[in-house]
Amino acid sequence: MTLAAQPAKQVLAQRLEERSVPVLETERLVLRAPRRGDVKAIVRLVNDRRVAENTARIPHPYGVDDAERFIAAVNRQDGEATFVITHDGELIGVCGVEPRENAPEIGYWLGAHYWGRGYATEAVRAVIDHAFGALGHGTLQAGARVSNPASRRVMEKCGFQWTGVGLYRIRAINSAAPLDRFRLDRGLWASLKAWGRAREVA
Repeated sequence: MTLAAQPAKQVLAQRLEERSVPVLETERLVLRAPRRGDVKAIVRLVNDRRVAENTARIPHPYGVDDAERFIAAVNRQDGEATFVITHDGELIGVCGVEPRENAPEIGYWLGAHYWGRGYATEAVRAVIDHAFGALGHGTLQAGARVSNPASRRVMEKCGFQWTGVGLYRIRAINSAAPLDRFRLDRGLWASLKAWGRAREVA
């Protein structure tokens, strides 16, 4: 069936899935826009308390409806780019940049099975390059729970500078918890680009 022959609803759904988020390719990973076919993989990975409690906004338990709402909501704002992270064609996590009041924020999560292999650093660097390059942001901010030293190391390896600690609500634990806050500006990023930029392949 050609695109022209598809029902209007299908065409609209397909166009929503093909929003203007590029495909980024790093040494080991491919980052692309989330699509409806990712729902089951997202639920399987993020419906894990170890993953959810290290994010601010992911609830626990996490179901199909949550994943569908997430996919429908992302990549709607100017300056936003949310990607699923894939390795050898398998979805392993999510990483993105989202406009916020003070400065755009980088956020990410990986399925627990993929922790400790350098994938988070590789994905975050690709999104940072996209945020400062194609999206034209001047500053980025990020956060990590103080109880999550691995995420703090990712921020530091990506050039983020620690700016302090704040108390933030964590949906998965239905309570507030302290988060280390980080900031990266364009000038520092420009001096660190030797890490090798991700290639935009589509």
